[in-house]
Amino acid sequence: MQSSWKAKHTKALREYLAKGLSFSEIAAAINARFNTAYSRNATIGRAKRLGLAAAARPGASPRIFPKRPPKARKSRLPQPAERHIPDFMPRIPAFKPEEIPKLRCIEIVPRHLTLVDLEPGDCRYPHGGDEEGEAITFCGHPRQEGFSYCTPHLQLTRHPDIAQERPAGTVVLRLVEVA
Repeated sequence: MQSSWKAKHTKALREYLAKGLSFSEIAAAINARFNTAYSRNATIGRAKRLGLAAAARPGASPRIFPKRPPKARKSRLPQPAERHIPDFMPRIPAFKPEEIPKLRCIEIVPRHLTLVDLEPGDCRYPHGGDEEGEAITFCGHPRQEGFSYCTPHLQLTRHPDIAQERPAGTVVLRLVEVA
């Protein structure tokens, strides 16, 4: 492996390590002596590559040399942390499951008219269109005066306990042929 450290520099590193200097002091001494620019980390790396043990130096830091064996992990399951919700956060209420409401239905057979076939007095309650590609048709029975739906469909779409406040206005549809 190629190294930029010259033999004289490596020899000086060994001497300074034997004297017990720190790596930053060694880097400063080598730089002053040989007019180089080695950093503290460069001296540490060179010492590691040379296999110089830190135990040979008096007062050496045990963090760098030799390597410690990894600590054994404690084999216990983590305890769930107690949750604390700040006072400024709103509490989410616990909801109870509701019964599925019974759906209202009417006993009227729609005429299944298309939009083009509807007359001005026909019920416009839609049927179909639930499946992909299924055509939407309309009830077509006579509608209640002032509303778009026949009486059974009007009662189906309105809440039974609420009276009508205002009837729907007349809607005029105009079909335009597109070229």
